[in-house]
Amino acid sequence: MKTRVAVMYGGRSVEHEVSVISGIQALMNIDKEKYETIPVYITKHNEFYVGDDIGKIEAYKDIDSLIARSQKVVWVNEGDKVVLSPYPKKRFGGMKDIEVDVAFPVVHGTNEEDGTLMGFLKTLGIPFVGCDVTASAVGMDKYISKCVLKDVDIPVLDCVCFHEDDYADMEKLLDTAEKKVGYPAIVKPVNSGSSVGISMARNREELTRSVDDAFTYASIILVEHGIEKLKEINCSVLGDDSGAKASVLEEPFHTKDILSYKDKYESGGKGGSKGMASVQRKIPADLPADMTEKIKEYAVRAFKAFGCNGVARIDFMIDEENNKLYFNEINTIPGSLSFYLWEPAGLKYSELLDQLIQMALKRARKYQDLTFTFDTNILSSASFGGAKGVK
Repeated sequence: MKTRVAVMYGGRSVEHEVSVISGIQALMNIDKEKYETIPVYITKHNEFYVGDDIGKIEAYKDIDSLIARSQKVVWVNEGDKVVLSPYPKKRFGGMKDIEVDVAFPVVHGTNEEDGTLMGFLKTLGIPFVGCDVTASAVGMDKYISKCVLKDVDIPVLDCVCFHEDDYADMEKLLDTAEKKVGYPAIVKPVNSGSSVGISMARNREELTRSVDDAFTYASIILVEHGIEKLKEINCSVLGDDSGAKASVLEEPFHTKDILSYKDKYESGGKGGSKGMASVQRKIPADLPADMTEKIKEYAVRAFKAFGCNGVARIDFMIDEENNKLYFNEINTIPGSLSFYLWEPAGLKYSELLDQLIQMALKRARKYQDLTFTFDTNILSSASFGGAKGVK
């Protein structure tokens, strides 16, 4: 019997469309001899839909029409199994419940990749591909990520964080950023991806605009030093707590100071976007052997420090003025699942997906061996009698 995999994509995120592309790429490449796939589209209102056209990229040109001819479903835990159940359920006829063996979230950005969806799946009790709740949440938060990596001696750029209430006194905010960071400065939402809301500022006027823009995407932003002669290098890591390995390295090319959303997803030319697979890049990156090995070693060390599972992409920055290397960010569910970094090493996309699913099932088996309840019921003798109640 084939393992039934629910491939989930979309969601309430600014990276919604990118997730749809990544998800359908995965659907097209999963080994159909070994797995039965169920495409599950998550709308921008976090509703779940299945249907004959949900797995077809052409259908997303008119999402309203796609939803109208598809079936809304809810996830239901029924004892030792989890099913997708039609909602509302018809008394006669209609779709039957679909039992799911493993969930495969291919989602990006806030409200999805940040541990939110993983917590939902973990509460349901269904095995799921990729990082667990903690790794997903920590990986999405750019400030907390820096704190974790400093502890394992991976170099990061110092930064200053600002909260929404700091925005009320813009002059003080700007003064603090100029004093602690100076120019040029990179301004980022603390928990966004795909370069959304990220920009470089070289003076106070530009800094004001960058702060305004970043606060439209997050309630916390950070400002760090901007590297003028920047070389960006990305490395994917595949593995779990039993071991991890690094992919070949890539150097993505960008049109401005930083790799933008447009560079990442709108540079595919004819045929439309293919997600991160369409970025203009050099593989393998043109680097000295010692720098290549250092980046791979740092990437695996970061993967382990976050407690990742599955495949992630770790992005680094090289300051070409002094050849210093810095961690930039981690993508716990990278665009296109970074398959293009594994194929040059001989790992086909279908084989990568197979390994990810098997790691999810392996983690679920280990999780079942842990103890979470005791065979006792203190409630049988509990009482709220008296002034102090139960202690």
